[in-house]
Amino acid sequence: MRKVYYIYNPQTQTYDRIYPTIRQRALSMLRRLFTGMGLGAFFFLLLLIIFGSPSEKKLRQENNRLLTQYQLLSHRLDNSLAVLQDIQQRDDNLYRVIFMADPIPSPIRQAGYGNTNRYEAFMAMANSELVVNTTQKMDVLDKQLYIQSRSFDDVVEMCKNHDEMLHCIPAIQPVSNKDLKRTASGYGMRIHPIYGTKVFHHGMDFAANTGTEVYATGDGTVVKMGWETGFGNLIIIDHGFGYQTYYAHLSTFHTKPGKRVVRGERIGEVGSTGISTGPHLHYEVHVKGRIVNPINYYFMDLSADDYDRMIQIAANHGKVLD
Repeated sequence: MRKVYYIYNPQTQTYDRIYPTIRQRALSMLRRLFTGMGLGAFFFLLLLIIFGSPSEKKLRQENNRLLTQYQLLSHRLDNSLAVLQDIQQRDDNLYRVIFMADPIPSPIRQAGYGNTNRYEAFMAMANSELVVNTTQKMDVLDKQLYIQSRSFDDVVEMCKNHDEMLHCIPAIQPVSNKDLKRTASGYGMRIHPIYGTKVFHHGMDFAANTGTEVYATGDGTVVKMGWETGFGNLIIIDHGFGYQTYYAHLSTFHTKPGKRVVRGERIGEVGSTGISTGPHLHYEVHVKGRIVNPINYYFMDLSADDYDRMIQIAANHGKVLD
């Protein structure tokens, strides 16, 4: 049934029937069609915005899965770094202490990668903070594992050389002094015998008659033998592993430069050469270039009681002999 169209006529105040042309009818249909299509497209886009397309939904699920994996990885890296820190502490405070080696300095253990921005490419990513943080942890773990691996290589090498090191470490008194009566003065602040002022005494003095035998306190090589200002006739033995010992004010030498000596071998005789107020031996122990208290290196020929007596005798604050 065809539709009938009317139009209001204000002059006659009646509705006059009109007969639209085919063109008018076509335009009307097109308007309805485009209106319907527009409304359909609008609601379709609205649904896409609210619920998303299937592919977008799948991508969101994938992103959430990757985000969860990054969070788990970051947590596992935290646990791995904590375990590595425990290993580092044992390395510094146990393994290296056993072999009397210095701990690895913290700046080396915690060394970074300089000022270059290694993570700039990640800054444009979604969740960039988590990605960058996780990547940084991975880099830190990788570098610290490498340093720790090198440290364990050093410890293994020290294990191999442990027996040799025990022979080389200064471990006896440089003169025969079982009754400790030859201990004259120890390490620390003392009154200078000539100037009368307080000075730091960097070794121990053993009072003995001229000609008393002086012994090497550990295996090593004679690296210096001759006159040294203040020390007089001096012998320096390099024991390796960072240890050196000094024997000063000697009257006679019984070794030669470059000779390999063993602990207890006679190397010279007590004298009073150099700055000295009487016959005695001035003895020093150097560890890695630092002068240390020799009293810590008599553990092979002193009992616990004798060692306690030695500490008390060496602690006297009177004058020294050089």
